[in-house]
Amino acid sequence: MSGRAELRALTSARGVAAWWVVLYHLRGALADLPAAAQALVAKGYLAVDFFFLLSGFVLAFGYGERLHGGGRPAILDFLRRRIARIWPLHAAMLGVALLLALLLRTTGHATQQFPMAELPAHLLLVQAWGFTNPLCWNDPAWSISCELMAYLLFPLWVVTIDWRRRRAVTLIAILAALFALLHGVFVLRGATELGQDLQNVGLIRCVLEFTAGAMLYALWNRQRAERPGHNALAIAAMLAAAWAAGMPETAVAPALLAAILWALATASGQRGNALEGALLHRLGEISYATYLSHFLLWFAFKLAFVRTATIGWPLAALYLVLVLAASVALHRWVERPAQRWINALGFRPGRSRLPTRRSPRG
Repeated sequence: MSGRAELRALTSARGVAAWWVVLYHLRGALADLPAAAQALVAKGYLAVDFFFLLSGFVLAFGYGERLHGGGRPAILDFLRRRIARIWPLHAAMLGVALLLALLLRTTGHATQQFPMAELPAHLLLVQAWGFTNPLCWNDPAWSISCELMAYLLFPLWVVTIDWRRRRAVTLIAILAALFALLHGVFVLRGATELGQDLQNVGLIRCVLEFTAGAMLYALWNRQRAERPGHNALAIAAMLAAAWAAGMPETAVAPALLAAILWALATASGQRGNALEGALLHRLGEISYATYLSHFLLWFAFKLAFVRTATIGWPLAALYLVLVLAASVALHRWVERPAQRWINALGFRPGRSRLPTRRSPRG
C-alpha cells in the first residue's frame, strides 16, 4: 500500500459532477424550475468534460510514476485494473437494459432505445468509437467507451515521454495547444457546444481532455509546493467572464474546468474545505454507480409513474432518492466485489505488481 495521500476533494467533486448529470437528464420534466437553476442544469453535459479532465489528472497522479519504466507487466496490470473498474458495472447495467427491452417487447411497446443489432458493440464498450450509435441502450456509457480508448493510450503517453522533466512553460504551451485543437475540431464540425455531435466528436473530445488532464497533473505536481490555488481561481474567474462576454463555449469551458480542477487539487486536504466532508466524499465514492444507473432508472421510472410531460417535486424527490439508493447498492454489491475479483485474477494475495494507491476514484 502506498503512503501517498488521497486527493479527497477530487473524489467529492466527482460526486457533485455525477449529480449534475442526473439533474441534466431530469431537467425537461421538472415543473416550475427557476430560470437560473434551469440554465445551470442545462449545462450538465459539461460534467462529462470535467470527468475526462479529472480522469487524466487522477491516473497521472496514481499510476504515472509506476508505469514509467515498469515495462509490459505494469502496463498489462494497469489495463486490467481499469477494465475491472469500468466494465463489470457497465455490463450489469446492460443486463438491466436488456430486461427492460424484453419487457417492452412482451407488452407491445415499441422503442428505438434498445436496438439488438448494436448490443455487441455496447457490451464491448466500443460504441463511441465510430462503429455504431453511442446514444442508445444506456446513453451515459458513451463516455465510458471513450474513456476506455483513453486508458489504452495512456501508457503510451507515459512511457514515451517523461513529462516530469519538461519545463512549466512547455507544459502550459501544450495544454493551450490541446484546448485550441479541441475548439478547432468543434468549429470544423459546426458545433457551438461541447455536448453536441457526440457521435463524431465525442471520442476526440475525451482523448484531448484526458490528455490535458494528465498534462495538468504534470504541471501541478511541479508547482504544488507553492500551492497556487488562488491563481487558478483567478484564471477560472477570467475565463468565466470571457465566456459570459460571448467567447465560444468550446474555446473557454475546457480551460475553465481545468482551472477549477487545479484549484480543487490544491485545496485538497485544507481545513474548512466543504469537499473534505464525509457526505460529499461518499457521494464521490459511489459516483460511478450514480452515473451509470440514473439514466435507465429514469427510463423505468417514467414508464411506471410519469403520464405527463412534467412531474411535480414529490415525484422528482422520489426519483432522486431511488438513484441514491441504487448507487449505494450497486457500488456495494456489484461494482466493488467485481472489481476486487478481477483485480485478484492471476495474482497471489499481496503480490500485485501495482499495489492499490489511495487516490481519487478514477
